[in-house]
Amino acid sequence: MILKSIYYQIFRRMRFPLLLLLGTYAIAILGMTLIPGVDDQGNPWKMSFFHATYYVSYMATTIGFGEIPYPFSEAQRLWGIFCIYLNVISWLYAIGSIINIMQDAAFRRALVELKFSSMVRHLGEPFYILCGFGDTGTALVRALTNRGIYAVVLDQKEAAINRLNLTDYQLDVPALYGDATMPDTLKLAGLEHPRCKGVVAMTDKDEVNLKIAITSKLLNPKLPVICRGERPDYEENMASFGTDHIIDPYLTFSSRLSLALDKPGVYTLYNWLAAISRAPLPDPIFPPKGKWVLCGFGQFGQAMHARLTTQGITVVTVEVDPEGTHSPPGSIQGWGTDHDTLHKAGIETAVGLVAGTENDTNNLSIVMTALEMNPNLFVVTRENRRYNRELFQKVGADLVMQSSEILAREVRLLLTLPLVRDFLREVEKMDNEWANQTVSRIAGIAGETVPDVWDVEINATQTPAIILQLDRGQSITLAHVQSNPRQREHTLPMLALFIRRSDGSCMVLPPPACPLFDGDRVLFCGDYGIKQRMQWTLYNDALLNYVISGDEQRQSWLMRKFRA
Repeated sequence: MILKSIYYQIFRRMRFPLLLLLGTYAIAILGMTLIPGVDDQGNPWKMSFFHATYYVSYMATTIGFGEIPYPFSEAQRLWGIFCIYLNVISWLYAIGSIINIMQDAAFRRALVELKFSSMVRHLGEPFYILCGFGDTGTALVRALTNRGIYAVVLDQKEAAINRLNLTDYQLDVPALYGDATMPDTLKLAGLEHPRCKGVVAMTDKDEVNLKIAITSKLLNPKLPVICRGERPDYEENMASFGTDHIIDPYLTFSSRLSLALDKPGVYTLYNWLAAISRAPLPDPIFPPKGKWVLCGFGQFGQAMHARLTTQGITVVTVEVDPEGTHSPPGSIQGWGTDHDTLHKAGIETAVGLVAGTENDTNNLSIVMTALEMNPNLFVVTRENRRYNRELFQKVGADLVMQSSEILAREVRLLLTLPLVRDFLREVEKMDNEWANQTVSRIAGIAGETVPDVWDVEINATQTPAIILQLDRGQSITLAHVQSNPRQREHTLPMLALFIRRSDGSCMVLPPPACPLFDGDRVLFCGDYGIKQRMQWTLYNDALLNYVISGDEQRQSWLMRKFRA
């Protein structure tokens, strides 16, 4: 369809220039065959159509090989002069028309779409369609490509796509600026491609995300859809159309803070497993219970107020428009950036502060003023714009709510490590003491950096050696998988966090003696590089046999050198 559009534009715009060139050549050739000349013996002659075509072909392009096959007569030269100027003018007009076509916005758009559709069509690996390349999209593309997962990006802003094209990723990322709510645009991005694994709508407008979800579900009902949602009415509408995952950054952050208040060890465990591998380990936080001051009662403020009050915490709300936002009774009217308003809210006796307005400047001012009045506050602040990151790092907040980071983290876990979410759901049922012990075990493995987290499915593709051993009737346990392939009596610095069986049952922190079966999915964490060492055992039958029995006879000389 796009190729037909390109052909149509070319032939429609070039029709007259081509006809003009054709007519100019025809007149020049006909004139050369009709005008008599003189041969080398002085006899009259007329040029053949072949010679005339040859002469006009190089004369019209001003190459100028000379007069053939005999020197021209005066009449022929006069006609040649006329044809030279006529053809040059025709060519200039045609070339100008070509340049005009190349500069035409519609034609260039068609070329961009043609290249984009070709890249998507030839994708041979599973990929996700990502709608919106803001802060969240940038982080998601980086996370996906680092794990070898392809992404196709759509964004309405050409500047965002240009920025993507200038960024160095480990994989090629097809990208197109266009309206992702249009069915044709989503089809162009591979919505009906057999390798497409899902659609992620991360724009900053709920109505756009809703339209993307509706379009995706109507055109490809079986395709998973993940949406960003911040307003309850839009979230309900998304859910009614079968959207698989709706992520509200405000609810997500407030629920995590509530978890930190109730079970700080569980929160720390979540924070470590959801962070980027090899980054410095985030410090544990211990939000205090007592009176909190909440500045701003928008969507974020409402989510925070609901979670804090659920925890039995007294919350004093500061809002510039209490009636318009339906703030709770007893709210203090004001921005919270001045001493008087914070004094009325009782900041001096508060233990916590939430600066949650939609203005970064106000939030920074609230934090600085509040800390001046009460330096012992536990401070939570909202960062609305990513380019203010350095300012929020300097202001001294204990927690910073950045929507794009929260969304990127949640979607990254959904797409790359779904077992982590299952594990954390089970962990939330545990007590804080259990979580603290698990955190200590992970810290002992990872040291001072975030551990590498990965999952393995027991099947013929990911673990061929295990499947061979199971087929022989050999029992395989976690201890075998975690053994050092160089020295079987030692265990690799790693920890099995979670097992989900093929029948749906699960186990948290399974013991080393736990047997493995075909179809199991196991979540591991360990120091960076341990995953690659473990894969030697998963893929090499001889190494796995050595780990099980200590028998080296079946190993090749190269494998014995590897263990040495």
